[in-house]
Amino acid sequence: MPTQQKSDFINRELSWLEFNDRVLQCAFNESLPVLERLKFLAITGSNLDEFFMVRVGGLQMLTKKGNRKKDPAGLRPSEQLTAVLRRTAAMVSRQYICYSEIGKSLGESGIRRLLPQELLGEQSRHAEYVFDNEIAPVVSPMAISSLQETPLLFNRMLYVAIRLNASPSQRGPQKSVAADKPKGPPVRRLAIIPIGKTLGRFITLPSDGGNHFVLVEDLITLFASRFFPGETVAETSCFRVTRNADVSLREDDASDLVVEMEAVIDARKRSDCVRLEVDGAMSAGMAADLAAFVDAPENAVYRADGPLDLSAFMRLTELSGYDKLRYKPWPARTPPFLKTAPSLFEVLAKRDVLLYHPYESFDPVLRLIQEAARDPQVVAIKQTLYRTSKKSPIVAALAEAAAAGKYVTAIVELKARFDEERNIEWASELEDAGVQVIYGVKGLKTHAKVFIAVRREPNGLRRYLHFGTGNYNEITAAIYSDASYMSCNEDLGADASAFFNSITGNSQPQNYRKIEAAPLGLKERVLSLIEAETERSREGQKAFILAKMNSLTHPEIIEALYAASKAGVKIQLNIRGICCLKPGVAGLSENIQVKSIVGRFLEHARIWCFGSGGKEKVFICTADWMQRNLDKRVELLTPVDDKDSRQRLMHILDLCFKDTANSWRLLPDCRWEKLSVAPGTKKDFNCHAALYDEVCEKTDKAKRMKRTMFEAHKPAKPRK
Repeated sequence: MPTQQKSDFINRELSWLEFNDRVLQCAFNESLPVLERLKFLAITGSNLDEFFMVRVGGLQMLTKKGNRKKDPAGLRPSEQLTAVLRRTAAMVSRQYICYSEIGKSLGESGIRRLLPQELLGEQSRHAEYVFDNEIAPVVSPMAISSLQETPLLFNRMLYVAIRLNASPSQRGPQKSVAADKPKGPPVRRLAIIPIGKTLGRFITLPSDGGNHFVLVEDLITLFASRFFPGETVAETSCFRVTRNADVSLREDDASDLVVEMEAVIDARKRSDCVRLEVDGAMSAGMAADLAAFVDAPENAVYRADGPLDLSAFMRLTELSGYDKLRYKPWPARTPPFLKTAPSLFEVLAKRDVLLYHPYESFDPVLRLIQEAARDPQVVAIKQTLYRTSKKSPIVAALAEAAAAGKYVTAIVELKARFDEERNIEWASELEDAGVQVIYGVKGLKTHAKVFIAVRREPNGLRRYLHFGTGNYNEITAAIYSDASYMSCNEDLGADASAFFNSITGNSQPQNYRKIEAAPLGLKERVLSLIEAETERSREGQKAFILAKMNSLTHPEIIEALYAASKAGVKIQLNIRGICCLKPGVAGLSENIQVKSIVGRFLEHARIWCFGSGGKEKVFICTADWMQRNLDKRVELLTPVDDKDSRQRLMHILDLCFKDTANSWRLLPDCRWEKLSVAPGTKKDFNCHAALYDEVCEKTDKAKRMKRTMFEAHKPAKPRK
């Protein structure tokens, strides 16, 4: 990590880049299946795209405005931008070294990218056929003759730039005595061809075995001259523009939030260029012309030693027939008592249920929502929605419930970055179905995850609840580690309803019985929990804090943790991504340990445990310990008081802290160190494998017990 000014804090942007580097190190890991390595590499590309659009774009705006305010680490925006661009340049270089290594391994396994000059015989004929019949009819070249006539270049779209040498006959009328023989040097001009989303990036070629392919941009390069008859193609090269996505939403001026959100989406298409990626072979002259056309800052031009947009290579990881090049499948398990239960309402009326995805299936959560939609005794459904899948069964269930005459309310967050268009689309569909759609709270993102089904029963109305740390998205639930807590606890039900009403009615929240919410109350609750441990330690009692989350940046929380450490509180933090706290610093944080898990599944659950004098308090939450979560979002903290669920969450924390296979340790000097095999052990401990093995063992044991009970009660066969 680049040297920072002396401070008790780590710079947020540099910490995020170190996280992306940990993901990249997974791509370098030769012990992993090669398609999994490629997946990690593609993730680093996608991550870096978003980082440039949001974080680098924001730093560029602050620098242009002359903002000199220092961050907690003591760096001004211009200093952060310099450090970030230096670090990203080094990261891009490593990405393409990794791409080259993975490419060789893929080739040995039969998956091979061919360059245009390598196409021979049948492959060459097939490539020409694809170009003539599938590419040429679709794409259209655009001439660029001046800065004033530059066409709109879309964010992150791939383009092929073409330098042409036009013959004198292409110049038009000539003022020459010898009119029949044009004279003069060739005219140089530039054209670009956009590669739209409808074209497949990977063109499969005929081969005797394996999967040979050529990239679509290589075919356009190979046959570029066909677009410009009579002219000479002097140079072809790929490029891509990344634009600033940090565009403000003017909610105070918006009479219609949907219209304003659509305006923001449109503004991103024309926002400033924050990065120009060019093919490593592009000439300096063409690169300079393109930089001028898109008004790219001098330090924002990146040369790639390989194909642009590495995130697109995620498609290759989906190739069929190469299971040996992937992780061994771990099908999600469903607890047998849930799978065989006639109704989840019957289960939850007797006990709380904790599920830990993706080891345990997300299906019971879907089933609860779908049962609520179809159960004639359910009179109302309330749910928050942040990010969902494209064809969400949850959205369909809510629409079905409304069509059946139930009172259905959905709080839809339109400001979920990069999912705005999808959210606008299905929010409209929900409204058409009769769902009451609420677009969150003005000025805040609604990031809380809660579902309520109000059911009429013999003893009155009862609320059935789901609280989650992840989105209501069955696709991401298969790859993100998240906790789901289902209950019909009366206090939690009353709190959930009060929470919902405060959002839909835009009113001050009531005093909750158990839960807590941001932006009012949650930060204060966390600080009070930390302070309570601090006081216990000062009084000589055992005190500890275990916390797992995505990021830790909030200065007040960090200062409170430093104070707790000084008082002797033992603190273990499992932070997947950004961490601005410096652990293990003498006199400041020697009682704090920080580790990060980056492995097969994306660690997304927020689980917190406070010692509380031997009566541990355990929570799940939708918020990280960040300013944006605790001060600028609607978040939800849920205590888990059910004994079995609480103990299981503590066990999950314990396994995560034991992990050595997927873990890095944050050192006092801000470097991240990969953990190695624990002394006295033969191999690394993999918490992902341990969690899955435990779930499998538990479900298999339950099945065996049920089978044994069935056999015991099975009527004996009559004797002959």
